[in-house]
Amino acid sequence: MEQYRSAQRFGVSVVCLTLLFRILELGLPGKAVSLLKALPETSNIQTDAVREARHSSFPFPQESSAPMDYVPEPSLPVFLPEQAAEMDIRNTGGKEADYAALLTRPLSWQLAGTEPRVLILHTHTTESYEPGTADYAQTAPYRTLDEAYNMLCIGDALAEALEAAGIPTVHDREFHDYPSYNSAYTQARKAIQANMQAHPGILLVLDLHRDAAGEGGRQLGTHVTVAGRETAQLMTVLGVGRSGLENPRWEDNLSLALKLQLLLEAQAPGITRPLSLRPQRFNQDLAPYTLLIEVGTAGNTQEEALRATRLLADALIRLKAGTEG
Repeated sequence: MEQYRSAQRFGVSVVCLTLLFRILELGLPGKAVSLLKALPETSNIQTDAVREARHSSFPFPQESSAPMDYVPEPSLPVFLPEQAAEMDIRNTGGKEADYAALLTRPLSWQLAGTEPRVLILHTHTTESYEPGTADYAQTAPYRTLDEAYNMLCIGDALAEALEAAGIPTVHDREFHDYPSYNSAYTQARKAIQANMQAHPGILLVLDLHRDAAGEGGRQLGTHVTVAGRETAQLMTVLGVGRSGLENPRWEDNLSLALKLQLLLEAQAPGITRPLSLRPQRFNQDLAPYTLLIEVGTAGNTQEEALRATRLLADALIRLKAGTEG
């Protein structure tokens, strides 16, 4: 029995030695070592992947992207001296101005607050537009006391937009050109002074009109296509003042008008007519800033004028955001 076990052990040893020599002959130990060395590295990659997944709610790997409804904030306006040379300005006021310097001059205003900062009025309140199918009584051609069709409707739209943007606004709804058209500017002056006394924080007065351009017995409209829709053009009129009716604020007003003109053209090319400097005063000497803006002409429809008014509001809101200290 003991001899059998010794023989068995000898046989197993011979087999083991044979296998060992075969393994050495094939070079398998080196390959096994390489595989063992590779295992820790693979393990680390898997561990890192699991660790990254635990710190993220996104499927691994992550990709950074903006949401589908993302809209970037519009950049704040920048005004450069060379931009003044590109602007269409009609100066019949008899006073020269450094347009580049005025374009880059900071505005001294703060339109945000709780007290009214803007006053909207209409020296020629009864002015109206091409009636089309609208049925309203006229006091004269393209003039009406109907508040749904005269300049009060335009002022309401602008006031609503400014208020919604956090700019406290007063809309003077008095008729200054009726019953007496000739005393309109005198009556409007009194209204501006009364409003400024009641609201000392008013910094900007906007006198909204509609222009008139006749040819062959009919009124012509001013048009530009914005987003596929016919829109009335806007024209800013500035009174530089003259002997007896001086306007010491005309350069401040011009500084504002230049900036507004550039912003309007940037958002809707062709929306503005040439900026007009005239020798009259137009009550623009009372408030820190005052602009007379013609919203279309009698040949435009009211809807075309309202589209232009919305663009005017957008430009004023953006100007506020970019120029307040």
